[in-house]
Amino acid sequence: MTRFSIFLADEAATINLGEDLALTVGVGDCLALHGDLGAGKTTLSRALIRAMAGDPALEVPSPTFTLVQTYDARIPISHFDLYRIGFESELDELGLDEALERGAALIEWPEKAGSRLPANAIHVEIVHEGAGRQLTITCNAGRFAERFERVQLIRAFLDQHGMKGGHRRFLTGDTSFRCYERLTSVDGKPFVVMDSPARPNGPPIRDGKPYSQLVHLAEDVKPFIAVGNYLRSIGLSAPEIHATDIDQGIMLIEDLGSQGVLDAEGRPIPERYEESVRCLADFHRRQPPADLPVEGGLMHPLPHFDRTTLKFEAEVLLDWHLPWRRGTQATEAEKQEYLAIWDHLIDELSDVETNLVLRDFHSPNIMWLAERQGFDRVGIIDFQDAIIGPSSYDVVSIAQDARVTVERSLMDRLLETYLATREAQGQGFDRALFLKSFAIMSAQRACRLNGLWVRLKERDGLNGYMRHMPRTLWHLGMAFEHPVTAPLKDWCQKVGITTNATPEG
Repeated sequence: MTRFSIFLADEAATINLGEDLALTVGVGDCLALHGDLGAGKTTLSRALIRAMAGDPALEVPSPTFTLVQTYDARIPISHFDLYRIGFESELDELGLDEALERGAALIEWPEKAGSRLPANAIHVEIVHEGAGRQLTITCNAGRFAERFERVQLIRAFLDQHGMKGGHRRFLTGDTSFRCYERLTSVDGKPFVVMDSPARPNGPPIRDGKPYSQLVHLAEDVKPFIAVGNYLRSIGLSAPEIHATDIDQGIMLIEDLGSQGVLDAEGRPIPERYEESVRCLADFHRRQPPADLPVEGGLMHPLPHFDRTTLKFEAEVLLDWHLPWRRGTQATEAEKQEYLAIWDHLIDELSDVETNLVLRDFHSPNIMWLAERQGFDRVGIIDFQDAIIGPSSYDVVSIAQDARVTVERSLMDRLLETYLATREAQGQGFDRALFLKSFAIMSAQRACRLNGLWVRLKERDGLNGYMRHMPRTLWHLGMAFEHPVTAPLKDWCQKVGITTNATPEG
């Protein structure tokens, strides 16, 4: 068992702890709240529920008379008050098991649950101590305990850097080990907390290296600091960094807001996409140094989109999409032909322009800062995996946005806007060479994504990403319009991978 003991000096501290717990609980967690009347159980519950719902004004009445109240929050959360039940069997009617299957539960007066209380319940005891309260959490060692310890570590970091009493809300975190919180200081100023502990190395996959090293993913926060500093130094709107703990992987950074490049229906706003492409073209006027400073004399050598990385990412189609598509693995002959095709395509990239590739320059990672001027309006986030590679890659990322449909007419307009802007710079830009590079990187990105969606579904249980596959198969079909990709197009047809004529399939 793991035990945490926390002194809560006042109601504000109780509310802060409720918000911290909201960042900790997950599906299946049952918090059993122990304490006398007036101990603060309802205050704690209300703060937790409001934080999970992202609504500080949410009405959260005590469920004394309704017995249970369920809220549609980040994960569904059910608030039980068992004070009025006479028999533990009444919990069956209240639906505790169902609540824990799809979300989390808070239970006041849990002793009334008897044997119906889950054996792995997280016990939270609150007792008065002087002018404040003493809170003790007792739980099994495991995910909740590890997560709560991390959440408390971040709270201590915030206290240390002038953010004591700040209000925390979950912002995002899904397929990555990295997650983000939105923080509002006591004087109402917005910030973002980046929670990015050092990436744990997985098992060696190839050449003695784990996956993250094979594809050059950031393993700690140093690349984020280095690349962010570089982007700001050339006038781009990357988040300012206010405080860091490199060893723990915690950063307090500027909040670039919630306004992006999509409209209320989730469709691209053409003017914002076009400005983002112009920003990218301006960015590509400069060549970055080979090494970027972090802080305190530390340097970050920029990795390269080398042959190994490009081929390894393209193999995701071979390993996941093809077996899903036809029910059988690739034969050895099919595999060798596919890899030989990619060797040829990578050889074709030997003379194309390279630059700093942000790698995920698309709608989820582009913010719109309407109050700023020029390219400053394009806010850039999630760039820690930046790498030296073909300049075309980020143009592919936005013009063929994997998460939202960019209609063909707008896609063509974005590409032409980029090409015309680069040509106007008068630096000897080669349109034909860029279009060849664009087609190859479009094919490489589409091969990776069409395999990734299947991997996320079958290995990680994240089915929602499959909705993007019709779109990324459409993108693959467009990559095949350039003659350089003809061998890959023929291979896909032979093995039964068909592309789509439209983003809907």
